[in-house]
Amino acid sequence: MQEVDAVIARRLDSGVPLVGQVSRYIISAGGKRLRPALLLLVSAALGCKSPQRFNLAAVVEFIHTATLLHDDVVDGSTLRRGRATANESFGNPASVLVGDFLYSRAFQMMLDANDMRVMAILAEATNVIAEGEVLQLMNMHDAALDEAGYLRVIRSKTAKLFEASARLGAVLAGAPPELEQACTEYGQALGTAFQVIDDVLDYDGDAHEMGKNLGDDLREGKATLPLIAAMERGSVAQRDLIRHAIENGATQELEAIVAVVRETGALEVTRAAAAAEARRAIACAQRLPRNDCSEGLVQLAAQLLERRN
Repeated sequence: MQEVDAVIARRLDSGVPLVGQVSRYIISAGGKRLRPALLLLVSAALGCKSPQRFNLAAVVEFIHTATLLHDDVVDGSTLRRGRATANESFGNPASVLVGDFLYSRAFQMMLDANDMRVMAILAEATNVIAEGEVLQLMNMHDAALDEAGYLRVIRSKTAKLFEASARLGAVLAGAPPELEQACTEYGQALGTAFQVIDDVLDYDGDAHEMGKNLGDDLREGKATLPLIAAMERGSVAQRDLIRHAIENGATQELEAIVAVVRETGALEVTRAAAAAEARRAIACAQRLPRNDCSEGLVQLAAQLLERRN
């Protein structure tokens, strides 16, 4: 990870001071670096020593950071990782344009790998993520969204980059097709579980631990799995309360909605969905050669269920 951080610092250099300022602001905000760590763990589990693993780990972190910059503008978010978002600090235009810079720099860096498969995986992932963003925008304030529709969004918007990161580790290692597929499925399952837990914490977390404003999903009109499960299990009055809040982004009823989510068992249902994805990830990781790094992949999936921020 120190090697990856060195690549990130070097490739953030720009002749435009604001580009580096905004980029460093969000990248230095204490993110988990899960996606680059995933690429490094998979490649090491499969015996890869290529220095390109550091370059491509930085690429996936740049793509992720670009999506965060754009997400926060679209969502009107003011807090991320416990401090003001870049759009709150520097304004929306700077955030959007620096996000564009990070995307374009990531594609420049892809060329260093000189591998068409690597480029195809990252190009497809970036395209799917953008489609997921648009799909989520279309679903805003839609109280009729079901679990299948919800999963389609998060598998595109969040899980796709996890999937690509794990797959790239396998491609760099020259893994056979069956192992590459196991890594790809691991990344998708891990990314899905990660986002489902994130959505649980919006109704069962602590703002200080989370580093973001609780209730943001509701304000943005997002029908996440805790709300979908609560509407399926609640009374007519409880369903109407949640439906009205989603359709109108009404956070003034947040306390009552959190109570409904808890009373109906929606949090347990949602955590069970995340646990199923984590188990799927663990089963995929156990198909890899046994070593410290593949064991790390198993532990990563297991510990995800204990996530509080």
